[in-house]
Amino acid sequence: MKLNRRHFIGTGAAAAATLKAPAVLADGHGKPRVVVIGGGAGGATAARYLAKDSQGAVDVTLVEPSRTYFTCFFSNLYIGGFKDIDDLGHTYGTLAAKYGINVVHDWAVDVDRDAKTVSLAGGDTLAYDKLILSPGIDFVEGSVDGWSLAAQNAMPHSYKGGSQTELLRAQIEAMPEGGVFAMVAPPNPYRCPPGPYERISMVAHQLKARNPTAKILVADPKPKFSKQGLFEEGWANHYAGMIDVIGEDFGGGNVSVDPAAMTITIDGEETSVDVCNVIPAMKAGRIAEMAGVTDGNWAPVNAVDMSTKVDPDVYVLGDASQQGDMPKSGYSANSQAKVCANAVRGALTDSRVFPAKFSNTCWSLIDTDDGVKVGATYEATDEKIAKVDGFISSTGESADLRKATYEESEGWYAGITADMFS
Repeated sequence: MKLNRRHFIGTGAAAAATLKAPAVLADGHGKPRVVVIGGGAGGATAARYLAKDSQGAVDVTLVEPSRTYFTCFFSNLYIGGFKDIDDLGHTYGTLAAKYGINVVHDWAVDVDRDAKTVSLAGGDTLAYDKLILSPGIDFVEGSVDGWSLAAQNAMPHSYKGGSQTELLRAQIEAMPEGGVFAMVAPPNPYRCPPGPYERISMVAHQLKARNPTAKILVADPKPKFSKQGLFEEGWANHYAGMIDVIGEDFGGGNVSVDPAAMTITIDGEETSVDVCNVIPAMKAGRIAEMAGVTDGNWAPVNAVDMSTKVDPDVYVLGDASQQGDMPKSGYSANSQAKVCANAVRGALTDSRVFPAKFSNTCWSLIDTDDGVKVGATYEATDEKIAKVDGFISSTGESADLRKATYEESEGWYAGITADMFS
């Protein structure tokens, strides 16, 4: 079902009013069917919790084209040399074998919300009673002058885990002595992790060891960024003189690139570079747009259960959602997935639904054992997911505390990947 903007706005209130309507099973099927599109922190978690907690009462299908999922979180640590690529890879065998989830490795190419079906690239059609979309991000075409997806091998974005991450690391390792690494940082809102400024730290860590006379140039369209004081302190301590950030006030938003010539132009000044990491403006993964549940960029959702504003039987998690105050992080997606899975199970099986509660923590590594973090707790209001309280590392912390913060992040990684895949 395709919606124009007028239809989208006009149906929002009516859709929200039907949130508590009883489910009608697709095609008279005896067991309720849930299709989850996207096997990352949101989708894999939602599928696992639905299958586990419903104990076979709900038929769960997870659609994910990749047989091995490489996490975006901790991918910067691979670039920095702290992880191997295999450390980031996870498979779906346990979800299928232990929980009975039907894992389909294919691309979802269309959603018909009237017929309540999902079309797959391989030709199959999946019927659903509830549809959960967790497709991550795509890029806004033309948001960086001179760059397109056709140039992603010359100037990688490395914002989707796997081959792009490997490519960027290989390019950094191949830089000539005294070369220049450039980043075009994204505007708000953007997926994080992989955070741009942790990435700069990890690139600097690599270059300091391999290529200490190299320089890093960052063109940033934003006046400020998350954990800015912490990063600036860390860069001064560990990478003095290596990193030059050109912000909004100095033309950081007036940027173009030439992938063929390997140049970046900032406010009219052209610079030849050896590696250029272009991170464009972002929007919801394309299947959300095809389902007709976005506002053109992101999918507005109801905070209480992550259902979309236009269709109470379609839910959007994680990066693709427009939900309020939570950042677009893997931790957020995992938190939202549990709320969504509980609500969907309750709607389909008349089981208990617990009040929605959300949390997030984002860790960043600046150098060996120098970890920092920011986080918050959230609640569902009528308008949005609203921040309740928060915390952030302080400048000037002891080395022991920073090491403990990094070790805490390692424990979180082990915990969230187990929560997703085992």
